Amino acid sequence: MAEDEHGAGGQQEPQHRDWTKGSIVGNLWSLAWPMTVSSSIMTLGPFIDAIWIGKLGSVSMAGVTVSGTVVMLINSLIMGLFTGLRAMVARFVGAGDEKQANHVSQQAFVVGVLLSLVMAAIGLFFAESILRLWNLEPEVVAAGAAYMRIELIGMFTMSFGMLAQSIMHASGDARTPMKISIGVRLFHILLCPFLIFGWWVFPELGVRGAALSSVISQGIGGAIGLWVLFTGRTRLRLSLRNFSFDGSTIWRMVKIGIPASLGGIHMNVGNIVFMWFIAPFGTLAIAGHMLVSRVDMLILMPAMGLGAAAGVLAAQNLGAMQPGRAEKTAWTAVGLFTALMFVFSIIVLIWAGYIVLLFNAEPDLIDLAGKFLKIQTVSYMCNGLMMVMMNVMNSVGDTLIAFIIDLVTMWGIRVPLAVLLPRVANLGVYGIRWALVADTVSSAIIFIIYFKSGRWKRKKI
Repeated sequence: MAEDEHGAGGQQEPQHRDWTKGSIVGNLWSLAWPMTVSSSIMTLGPFIDAIWIGKLGSVSMAGVTVSGTVVMLINSLIMGLFTGLRAMVARFVGAGDEKQANHVSQQAFVVGVLLSLVMAAIGLFFAESILRLWNLEPEVVAAGAAYMRIELIGMFTMSFGMLAQSIMHASGDARTPMKISIGVRLFHILLCPFLIFGWWVFPELGVRGAALSSVISQGIGGAIGLWVLFTGRTRLRLSLRNFSFDGSTIWRMVKIGIPASLGGIHMNVGNIVFMWFIAPFGTLAIAGHMLVSRVDMLILMPAMGLGAAAGVLAAQNLGAMQPGRAEKTAWTAVGLFTALMFVFSIIVLIWAGYIVLLFNAEPDLIDLAGKFLKIQTVSYMCNGLMMVMMNVMNSVGDTLIAFIIDLVTMWGIRVPLAVLLPRVANLGVYGIRWALVADTVSSAIIFIIYFKSGRWKRKKI
């Protein structure tokens, strides 16, 4: 096959391209934009539920909010465990060994089934017990448990949808998962109010309807994803022929995934801990923090896509015995996103108040959140580097170091500074935001040092 077919301008279908050849920038772009769209679409789910559930009243909204936090933690656990799947499939695809890539994918189904059974048992027997940990009112526990039980019992739909997406991404097909994600989310948007309020011929299910619409739409997406994989409509065609349980492969996959799972859970725990430091400064500070978090999520979405794309390309290049190209891919992604963040930072510094105005018109909140955003621009210049390198190391199977870095910087830098800066340095609530910035900058510096050591390129999986 001629090399120009693999470059940015080649006419070959992207899902069948050899990503270890051709233009690095072109390959990054071709994988990154569909991954960015997919991750953006995924974040819409909780927002859609919140819009409709809000109309049911504060009790339903409170119950689903707390339950949603638990469901997000479990999603982080599953996504982390499938990091091992992505790392191993990408390596084998890069090496041209589709037989082993298929074998790893077969074993991932075992992991998915076991996870689904555990989550269903937790949802069935422990939903109320989990919610009582927050000392919630009985009616809030009842509403939240109804939502959580359906979400966890139906977790197999999320597991297999995530499994199918992980395999396609690792093999180098980002556009098919994007199309499936868009279709699933549109179906979810349409179905959700019908099941919540009992429109047309549907029963009125309240919060159960929100959970059920999510499970049904994810189930359809998972089924389509598996159909695409087993019918060969993507780069890697799966088959269950000659399937046999392989505990060694499962352990390798889980061993890679556990640190990534712990990292995802730790990140959510860190956000909760950070809120404890913000809360004493009042409602305005909490609102400003939440508003800036939403802006961050939008601004950093391209970093997630670029990081995921760089991770897949790096892993495939290591599989193809091209460590130099893997490293060059990572630094190219870092450079591209840092340049983008520089532009965003200038915009934020000049128009911070107007950005806040898009979300809220209260003068005091505009002033406070605007200052929060300006402080955050220091982080933006390091976020791309940190997120890209973390994704690359996770995708090549070097997951433990990323978890250790997050653990050390959060408890060694963010938390102590969040205690000291507001009072000792007399920075008030702004000291807490500077603690967050210090954490990000420190993480970026440590990632650079480790990344340049090259140990990640020699990681065996």
